[in-house]
Amino acid sequence: MKKYLSLILALAMSVSLAACGGSTNSGSPAASSGSSTSTASSAAATDAADEPSITLKIGVSTNDTDPRTIAAQEFKAEVEEKTGGSVTVEIYTSGQLGGDAQLIEALSLDSGTVDIIISDASNFATYEPTMGISALPFQFKDFDMAWAFMDSDIEAAAEEKLIAQNMRVLAHYDNGFRCVTTGNKEINSPADMNALLIRTPENPVIMATMQAMGANPQPLAFSELYQALNQGTYDAQENPIPVIYNNNLFEVQSYLSITNHIYSGMCFTISESVWQKMSDNQRSVVDAAAKSSAESNRAMNKQQTEDLLSKLSEAGMTIIEPDLAPFQEATSSVAESYRATYGSMLDDLNTWLSSYAG
Repeated sequence: MKKYLSLILALAMSVSLAACGGSTNSGSPAASSGSSTSTASSAAATDAADEPSITLKIGVSTNDTDPRTIAAQEFKAEVEEKTGGSVTVEIYTSGQLGGDAQLIEALSLDSGTVDIIISDASNFATYEPTMGISALPFQFKDFDMAWAFMDSDIEAAAEEKLIAQNMRVLAHYDNGFRCVTTGNKEINSPADMNALLIRTPENPVIMATMQAMGANPQPLAFSELYQALNQGTYDAQENPIPVIYNNNLFEVQSYLSITNHIYSGMCFTISESVWQKMSDNQRSVVDAAAKSSAESNRAMNKQQTEDLLSKLSEAGMTIIEPDLAPFQEATSSVAESYRATYGSMLDDLNTWLSSYAG
């Protein structure tokens, strides 16, 4: 009996040693990799299970082909992957959740209808007046200069004031340089803008710029713009080249005047209340994804600005490249008219512009 028990014990020890040898040796690469992947997946699933479940609703006023929407899709993919699904993203385009003014109001009121908006920085000026500083006319000579300013401490100081109104800016998308389109007349000089009924966003700086040129600006939600132009309710509108092409405005406008009167930088803005509900890891992922998608958006917008002009011409638009000096002169007083609003920030801006080396 003792010999029998000894034999059983020896066999058991042999099997145990063989099993231990299998876990320490390299063994089959496929088996080893599968085990590692399984462990990592389990860890990610565990991490996601430990974090709050968050759904982020993104609202934009333009359609699915707009660069901001395409970049937002990249944001969605990165966030959902890197949070293990604890944060999901829904994107609502074409003003489904409201026009820009309504989206900003919804975020400010913490209504819950939208969690992230991507809108022109100066559109926020109705809530924080200094947010209009990036949109003063004829400030930036090119995209690189405009992007440098959007990422500057001056812009950050204005955006910091939005947090108290439930809006936290995470990154800066690009919308391009704004140009004037019309249905039945060419715009070659400010004189041609006289009394022109032109649609603008609900944006005090853009409206002041149009008034300085002699036009009559009237705000309208972007989602209503195409129909208004088609019906002749407005004489004109102003937007960057990618917006004009991607939203088919060439179908209801005949002339494009490349005025580049205002740079339109976009703020990728999240609800502060939702931001505070996230874990540190979720915030890190969302912040990084916002910034990486912004880089993609900027490159896309710059490329489209260069490429789509010829397509607009092919679509039947008459392209006009006016002398910009008279437009600059006509709008030269706009910045100083905001002295009471911007205070020393205007001096900081002028110093920044004069010192920018490119």
